Amino acid sequence: MASALLTPPPIVLADHYDGLEYRWKFLVFRPAVLQVQAFLLLALLVYIAFSLYGKALNERKAAAFYAAVLPLFTRQFSQPSPPSGLISDGPSDFFVFSTGRRAIASLHTALTLLPRQDPLQLIWQYAWSAYDLRYEPFDVLTFDFTLDADAAAAIPDCIWAVARKSELTSIRNSRWDLTFTRTTDHPSLGPALAVLSEFADVTDVFFKLAIPHTSVCFPGLIASTLPYLRVFSITDQPDERPSVSTLTTKSKRVVLTFNLPEDVDSILPLLEGTFALVDLLATGRVTFRSDTRAKIKKVREDVEKEIKGEASKEKKEEAAEDKRAARRKAEEERIAKLSPSEQKKNIERERKRAIKKSQGKLVRKA
Repeated sequence: MASALLTPPPIVLADHYDGLEYRWKFLVFRPAVLQVQAFLLLALLVYIAFSLYGKALNERKAAAFYAAVLPLFTRQFSQPSPPSGLISDGPSDFFVFSTGRRAIASLHTALTLLPRQDPLQLIWQYAWSAYDLRYEPFDVLTFDFTLDADAAAAIPDCIWAVARKSELTSIRNSRWDLTFTRTTDHPSLGPALAVLSEFADVTDVFFKLAIPHTSVCFPGLIASTLPYLRVFSITDQPDERPSVSTLTTKSKRVVLTFNLPEDVDSILPLLEGTFALVDLLATGRVTFRSDTRAKIKKVREDVEKEIKGEASKEKKEEAAEDKRAARRKAEEERIAKLSPSEQKKNIERERKRAIKKSQGKLVRKA
């Protein structure tokens, strides 16, 4: 019986087959019968080849970027990168963490490349970009400067940014802090860029800054990175809307986001100028008018009040739901202790009460 279960079924060969055939003892191979499997195997091999090529291409792009920025980071930081160098998190995400500099607690550099290792996902992204003209797949490069406590104390609270106009919708959707701002044009930036600022005074102050060790003005330094710049921002608020527990966790940051250029050297002047800008901000010489500071403070107080109010409302709703659940459980336990006849009477009472309640609703609607 056991041997019968282990014995494979007999091979049945079609008599009408007249194609190419290879035989060896009881083994028969007919290539024409396996055409579908052959195409599937070929598709799998092509997918693997594209995946390996895409992964290698991303690694080359990340290595070239790291080689371009490392000399600048080495000049600016005592610890320009982790001991292992560029950190990879999968085949398309790469990171560098730099620290050890006055006025800057840390610099998080993130490189999020297109998923070239996944041809299907890559095809989907480009297909979606043809459908949604606002969506643009590209390699994203982000420099996130977190200022240290002394520098943060010297800089007044504000949110100010320069962004590419074509990216405004996606930038506002991904950056909660930039929803505080209003969008305006500025003649020194050209038609492709827009200023995102809470108040006009903030923009006037930043555009009048003379950045040390740079040969061009601050607006010109920002505009020089077109067409790669997505957003340059100075902010005292997080990217995502905070909860009550994170309201007290605040930091001031300077965030630069680019499309990764083929020539990374083209954005290094702005990156180097950002270090000089942070040093200038840390001196405390950047100030706003007293009425501007009061307005900015009022905006933050209103936002905190709103967040705390929403959290309090949610807690009250959760407490009310817990009370209702406790009452339902107590009622169920009380009914379970009744005799069968009393339980039947209770069910009948509940049924009549439900009918009367539904009839009352119908009368009110009429």
